[in-house]
Amino acid sequence: MTIKQISVFVQNEPGRLLSFTEALTRAGVNMTALNLADVTDYGIVRVIVDDTEKAVAVLKENNYTVRVNDILCVDVTDEPGALHTILQKLAEAQLNISYMYGFSNSGKASLVFKVNDLEKASQALL
Repeated sequence: MTIKQISVFVQNEPGRLLSFTEALTRAGVNMTALNLADVTDYGIVRVIVDDTEKAVAVLKENNYTVRVNDILCVDVTDEPGALHTILQKLAEAQLNISYMYGFSNSGKASLVFKVNDLEKASQALL
């Protein structure tokens, strides 16, 4: 399924991630997934939330640089080989994966992919 993900540039310094989460908390926005990748001077926070529009508005009000992307989210059984099967299907469809992350909870796993063609990826996984 295709879902919305927010990417935010955050300075790589003490307390900046705390300020980010504080802004969302005060606005009542719930984060369902978060990935943080660091680069020398800043980090890229990729977050999935329950209210994308509200999150974007509050983050912009707090002077964050924000981008919204459509990404692919695939739910699989949390067992050996589940990721391999998904990657095999995407490779057979000649799709490029820019990045991915995943999380597991109660026997299910959710995998998030940034791919070059969402529609083609969704079809490949049917």
